[in-house]
Amino acid sequence: MQRGNLDHLLALIAVGRERSFTKAAAKLGVSQSALSHTIRELEARLGVRLLTRTTRSVSPTEAGERLLRTVGPRFEEIEAELEAVSELREKPAGTIQITAIDYAADTILWPKLTKFLREYPDIKVEIIVDYGLTDIVAQRYDAGVGAGEQVAQDMIAVRIGPDMRMAVVGAPSYFRNRSEPKRPQELIGHNCINLRLPTHGGLYAWEFVKGGRELRVRVEGQLVFNGTFQMLNAALAGFGLAYVPEDLAQPHLAKGRLKRVLEDWCPPYSGYHLYYTSRRQSSAAFALLVDALRYRG
Repeated sequence: MQRGNLDHLLALIAVGRERSFTKAAAKLGVSQSALSHTIRELEARLGVRLLTRTTRSVSPTEAGERLLRTVGPRFEEIEAELEAVSELREKPAGTIQITAIDYAADTILWPKLTKFLREYPDIKVEIIVDYGLTDIVAQRYDAGVGAGEQVAQDMIAVRIGPDMRMAVVGAPSYFRNRSEPKRPQELIGHNCINLRLPTHGGLYAWEFVKGGRELRVRVEGQLVFNGTFQMLNAALAGFGLAYVPEDLAQPHLAKGRLKRVLEDWCPPYSGYHLYYTSRRQSSAAFALLVDALRYRG
């Protein structure tokens, strides 16, 4: 097979997986226009349309779906074999992609990776910050990071952090003319800083537990973010109440810059876990990374 044919098929597989020319081009390291031209060349050569394009989405036609279904797995097998051969190197090598929220990336992954990366300079790690509870299989990431309760049962999960607690916090200036909420239901009358979860298309409902009773409160307020640190900064500036990890708020609580409420409604829960599929177990580089990230108490 000519090299051009392989490049065209790889381009089709990338667009088919991502359902987006923008994302596929970024993965392949080419421009959108070059990728679009490659797909058009393949369609012209085969004499059949492979992708249906609209202003908002890209989806395979029946012919495109057939190619993706038959050719795609073969390329995956080739990739797996190349990776297996690379494991025979004297020094472990490879690229590992992990998706996590910004807080987990900064407080759990990065402190452990600094030592790991110096020890294994031939291993590359890519961290993709995402609040969308990403499907790592569909997005072809090697692993994801999530709270223990969030990990799907068909995934292998390894604890990488201690138990956690959430905290509802606000600046002293915010409480100057407002009473403190004593129950989660009283948050309805407060200006709360929301978190938007992209894959759910909505705002995150604050979760509380007390005496075996579980509550999920959909709060309202003037501000919405899609990142934890922005929510904390807004709370520090007095714009409302934020629902953030306890240890993130703790330094500000200790210095009186924040005040905590509803503490008895926020018990500890299972901390962060690295989750992945069984196909990743065969990689020596990945096994080393898992061991480096593993929480040992």
